[in-house]
Amino acid sequence: MPACYPALRLRRGRSTPWMRDMLAEHRLHPSDLIWPLFICAGEGCAEPIAALPGVSRWTVDQLAKQARLAADAGIPCVALFPNTPQPLRSDDAREALNRDNLICRAIKTIKDAVPDIGVLTDVALDPYTSHGHDGLIDEAGNVVNDDTVAILADQALVQAEAGADIVAPSDMMDGRVAAIRAALEREGHCDVAIMAYAAKYASAFYGPFRDAVGSSGRLKGDKRGYQMNPANIDEALREVELDLAEGADMVMVKPGMPYLDVLARVKDAFGVPTFAYQVSGEYAMIEHAAAAGAGDRDALILETLLAFKRAGATGVLSYHALDAARLING
Repeated sequence: MPACYPALRLRRGRSTPWMRDMLAEHRLHPSDLIWPLFICAGEGCAEPIAALPGVSRWTVDQLAKQARLAADAGIPCVALFPNTPQPLRSDDAREALNRDNLICRAIKTIKDAVPDIGVLTDVALDPYTSHGHDGLIDEAGNVVNDDTVAILADQALVQAEAGADIVAPSDMMDGRVAAIRAALEREGHCDVAIMAYAAKYASAFYGPFRDAVGSSGRLKGDKRGYQMNPANIDEALREVELDLAEGADMVMVKPGMPYLDVLARVKDAFGVPTFAYQVSGEYAMIEHAAAAGAGDRDALILETLLAFKRAGATGVLSYHALDAARLING
C-alpha cells in the first residue's frame, strides 16, 4: 500500500528551489529551441512588424549578427522566412526558384558567418505567389496539388544547393515529402533533412505571420482546402504516418498551444522527432497579455515553452526563442 498523509507529504518535494530543480520531470534547454527570422529586401536595416511586438524583418546583411546571437545563446538552428517584394510575386511563384532570391542569399550569409548553426527553410509558395496561396491555382481559384508538388521539389533543391540543412515543407500538399526526398537524393543532397509540417491546421492564429511575410492582404479565399480541420486528431495521425513513409526525418504540429493534445498523440504513436510551432498569434497573445499586466512576461514565455516539452515535443519553433534561451542561461 502507498504511504498516506502524514507519512507522505508531497510538499516536501516543493520545499526549496534546489529540491524543486532536482525533482523536475521536464527541463527546457536552449537546444530545444529554433528561432524564426524574417527577411526583407534592402540593406542595413530592420523593419519592425507591428503585429509582432519586438520582432523585425532583417535585411540579408543583418542576418549574420542575428545568427551569432542565437549560436551564442545555445540555440542550434534558425528558421528563415522571406518577405518577397511585390514586383517579384507572380501567379506561378517563379521567384521561389531563383537561386539568388532572398532566402538563398540569407542561407549563404548565415552559413559563411556562423557555419556551425543549423538553417531551416520554409518550402511553400505563399511568400512568392501574387494570390497568397501555398500552391498554384487554376482558373476557378482551386489550389492544384500535383503541379504545385513539382515546383516544391525544385524549390527544396534550390534551398539545399544554397546550403540549407533542413527543408520544411509547410504547404500541406499530398505527396510533397516523397517528391522532395526523391529530388534531394537524386541530386546528391542525401544529408539534407526534411521536417514535414505534417499536422498543420487551418488556424486563426496565423494572422501576424501573414503580415510578416506580406501575404495577408493578397490571400484570395482561405486555406481550408489543404490545411487541416481543427476538429480532427485521427487525420493528423494519418498525415504524420504518410509523411514518415515518404521520407520525413522529423515532423511538426502547428499551431502549438491549442494543439497540445495532437502533439502528445503524435509523439506517443510514432516516437519520432516531433516539433511544435508556437505561432505568431500565440506569441502576440503573450506579448499583449504581459503589456496589459496580465502576467509576468518572462514567466509566461518559459511556462508556455515548458508545456510543449511536457506534451512530448522534441523542440519548439518560437519567436521567443532568443529571450527564452537567455532566461534559461541566467
